Amino acid sequence: MKAITVENLSVSYRNNMALWELNLTADPGQIIGIVGPNGSGKSTFLKSILGLIPRDSGSIKYFNNLSIEEARPKIAYVPQREDIDWDFPITALDVVLMGLTPRLGLFKWASAEDKAFCLECLKRVGLKEDFATRHIGELSGGQQQRVFIARALAQKADIYMLDEPFSAIDSVSEEIILHLFLELKKQGKTIFIVHHDLFSVQKYFDSVVLLNSRLVAYGKTQDVLTGPNLAAAYGSQASPLVEALQKLQENT
Repeated sequence: MKAITVENLSVSYRNNMALWELNLTADPGQIIGIVGPNGSGKSTFLKSILGLIPRDSGSIKYFNNLSIEEARPKIAYVPQREDIDWDFPITALDVVLMGLTPRLGLFKWASAEDKAFCLECLKRVGLKEDFATRHIGELSGGQQQRVFIARALAQKADIYMLDEPFSAIDSVSEEIILHLFLELKKQGKTIFIVHHDLFSVQKYFDSVVLLNSRLVAYGKTQDVLTGPNLAAAYGSQASPLVEALQKLQENT
């Protein structure tokens, strides 16, 4: 079974093409990075396969033949920090409880059992029970990111899609989140992550989608991060990147 199949996906903004005719499939049990230069369409790709923005053409199928509408309860999404209102008056536990909405619906109250489960999700991301009642805006960036990943866990999804979850977080949060993703992978979950730091790609991902409006390369991380592929994606910025990556590989 394929976790997702993308065929001939094209997306435009105001008559400017953001993505051109992308094709790829992903198997379950992988952590897949989505990388490329600024403006290459990374977040657009994620949002388009989630059905959050319209596509010009192409088809998206989940679990072999389900549409996004049919598969949505089994897909968890963590947006970029910039897309979240951190001043909204909501506690960490309330955020995690939102992960139950696909199962409970909008108007059903969470039971004591539901709340206990969500507290357990917070613990899985390294946040003790006393964090549950804290306003989301009072937490550090790394703690906020962990709360939203706990919300995704509460959904009991099979596919997780995250837009730059490692951006501007502390090293403790990074290790907790990475360990959790490895656990989910072992359970056969599929995890797509938009990422901007090429120097940590090999640490995080089994496979990589390398974009620059078009699909430059897709496959195992070591097969994608080559000089020619990086040159095709990053242009004049590629040479220092390739040199730095080669040095990093030699030292690991």
